[in-house]
Amino acid sequence: MVPTDRLLAFAAMSFLLIVVPGPSVLFVIGRALAQGRRAALTTVAGNTAGAYVLVLAVAFGVGSIVERSVLVFTTLKLAGAAYLVYLGVKAWRGRGSLRAAFADDVTAAAAGHGGLRTFWEGFAVGVTNPKTIVFFAAVLPQFVDRGQGHVAAQMLLLGLVFNVIALVSDAVWGLVAATARGWFARSPRRLSLVGGVGGLTMIGLGVTVAVTGRKD
Repeated sequence: MVPTDRLLAFAAMSFLLIVVPGPSVLFVIGRALAQGRRAALTTVAGNTAGAYVLVLAVAFGVGSIVERSVLVFTTLKLAGAAYLVYLGVKAWRGRGSLRAAFADDVTAAAAGHGGLRTFWEGFAVGVTNPKTIVFFAAVLPQFVDRGQGHVAAQMLLLGLVFNVIALVSDAVWGLVAATARGWFARSPRRLSLVGGVGGLTMIGLGVTVAVTGRKD
């Protein structure tokens, strides 16, 4: 069983990562702006399912290697931190292009999207989200208590916590965006602000990952 203090610390760090408007959140917002609440929530469901596939991969594969090797852990952690900073800088520099991205979603909506297709598109974004991949591979193993044993089970529990937070957060983003779709779409400045704040937060999270050590 994961100790309560580690579980809460992991939940807090997960929340910081999840609320940042990264690839998954922006995809959900785009669907909400283009197609409304139902498409947004379907996308969230697919995205969450895709993210948990990553949890399974880490728990039964990469995670066990990271858990046994300090060198692999440190290398992966620093690489992950650097990539989060890179994504943050990229999001900051590209914040002005969000309106064009959302316009593409509107065009796609006009062409027609079924519920199942929307779900699988959300799944694809979730399972290939680089921010989530880096977080699970580089951060999740830090919060495992090796003395308690059942490392894979602990990772599955931590991953479940992450996904519950993500499900709620992404659903809120989608519902808010669907409600305010006209207000968002009319202002490039508002869309730019979303991307800018997300970029800066991602940079901060990358720095945090870099200076965080193992919880041994």
